[in-house]
Amino acid sequence: MSFTLTKERVRIGDALLAKKIITQEQIEEALAKQKQSGKEVLLGELLVGMGACTEEQVLEALADAYDLPFARVNAKLADPKVVDLLARDFLEQYNILPLYKVRDILTVAIGEPTNFFLIEEITQAAKCKVQVVVSPESDIQAMLKAHLPSANVFVIDEIIGDVAEEDLNITEQKVEDIVEMGDLSQDSPVVKFVNYLIYHAVREGVSDIHVEPGERTMRARYRVDGRLHDKVRVPMQLHPAVISRIKIMAGLDISEKRLPQDGSIHVMMKSRPINLRISTIAGKLGEKAVIRIIDNQRVLVSLEKLGFAYETLCEFRKQALKPNGIILVTGPTGSGKTTTLYSVIQEFDSEQHNICTIEDPIEYNLSSISQFQVNTKINLDFSVILRALLRQDPDIIMVGEIRDDTTATTAIQAALTGHLVLSTLHTIDAPSAITRLINIGIEPYLIAAALNAVLAQRLVRKICPNCKEPYTPPDHIRRLMEKMGEETTKVYRGKGCSKCRQSGYAGRIGIFELLVPSSEIRDLITRNVPLAELRQAALAEKMITLRQDGLAKVRNGITTVEEVLSVTAG
Repeated sequence: MSFTLTKERVRIGDALLAKKIITQEQIEEALAKQKQSGKEVLLGELLVGMGACTEEQVLEALADAYDLPFARVNAKLADPKVVDLLARDFLEQYNILPLYKVRDILTVAIGEPTNFFLIEEITQAAKCKVQVVVSPESDIQAMLKAHLPSANVFVIDEIIGDVAEEDLNITEQKVEDIVEMGDLSQDSPVVKFVNYLIYHAVREGVSDIHVEPGERTMRARYRVDGRLHDKVRVPMQLHPAVISRIKIMAGLDISEKRLPQDGSIHVMMKSRPINLRISTIAGKLGEKAVIRIIDNQRVLVSLEKLGFAYETLCEFRKQALKPNGIILVTGPTGSGKTTTLYSVIQEFDSEQHNICTIEDPIEYNLSSISQFQVNTKINLDFSVILRALLRQDPDIIMVGEIRDDTTATTAIQAALTGHLVLSTLHTIDAPSAITRLINIGIEPYLIAAALNAVLAQRLVRKICPNCKEPYTPPDHIRRLMEKMGEETTKVYRGKGCSKCRQSGYAGRIGIFELLVPSSEIRDLITRNVPLAELRQAALAEKMITLRQDGLAKVRNGITTVEEVLSVTAG
């Protein structure tokens, strides 16, 4: 049902009188009060305030007069998937609730059926035909609160628009009694606080948000360029509500406060999707939540942008583009291994190759590539999926991590039978990956036959270009550099400025150690020589170590000696 602007307006008094809900005397009394007030008070509101009728009776009378249906909306009547068809501030400003859409007709609940201009505006905003259901504004407001954000998809731009600094001050108020955490976590200050954390974290390029309980305060810390920084502290009384709000957004059980839980949230920011991985775990002072931010636009970069030296890049690309064999990327958690593997995958034509990934979790959605999620709850681990994939005619397989002998054995066999396998290991350098595979049960001769290359990597912070300056390093740094054969006449650092939070650093870059086994090294692997001998042989063949690659970046003014020393062994 739609309206035209020429439709005759119905007088609410006449509509209620026709239904014998009120008397003529009550109408005259309400009109007298309306005149005395001198304000634009609706007659229907005055009649409700006088007790002559209820809000529901007023709306039912109006609905009947305009030949519209009347309904009390609830969760069963509303489809949360259609809420996002109209802007959220528009819905809240005019108390509108999209209920459901059938073909090209959107049904909406409104509390003011006499506003013909609004109905026309809804039609234009929805870009489809609109039919109207009249419903109490209290019902609509309750449903908006319950369904916004809807379907576990949160449009941060629109929610955070009205979050000013003073809104955060509300969190200084003490909450003495926390009974219904599900209800409290929906309160506007808590919702705005969580949205504030997520919005600013995404905008500032944060990789993780840590929400941590304390004795008196709860703190939220941001991890930027691998370092944690305090963002905000609020009274500890708000901690349970904030944790519950995060759990609700991630679809977790808010009543479970003892066991660890994992979930995810999908965020839309500036029309681009961002995934949030949520992890909660109970500690001494309460639950801690960590939110990992996965921004597809930030991670999918080419190999050239990762920080490879030219010779290392050429050799690594040569090995990675071989039709079969195994490529291993090693390093600790957070060293950028997955980013490197995704960059390698982008080197291939996904239309001509069957590319499959096995991940836990799937961090980035890639088009034209088959991605599979590990699920240990049903015993669907890396090895099970890998064995199944080998029957699906793959060309390239990315295994998120080799954790056990079964996965390692299957990966090696796949590499030996004509597949290119990409995977990661947690080792301190490239030669250690070989001994790690042997220690978990792989025969040395199989490793020697299958291994294309091992790439060890770390991430170091880059000097902020805005406050970069030359300086004379301290004596202990200068002596150490001279001991390593490095000059100390031209060294740079970041002085610290507002753009880098006074840290002197902005962004990160990789440092790399590439081991490509020669025939001599393959022979040493087969003979299972000690790690020290294997490493010495690699150095004799001019392998560039992590520290050497890092010092080269120091010479080029990209990073500092302190950064390189903090992530590399001597």
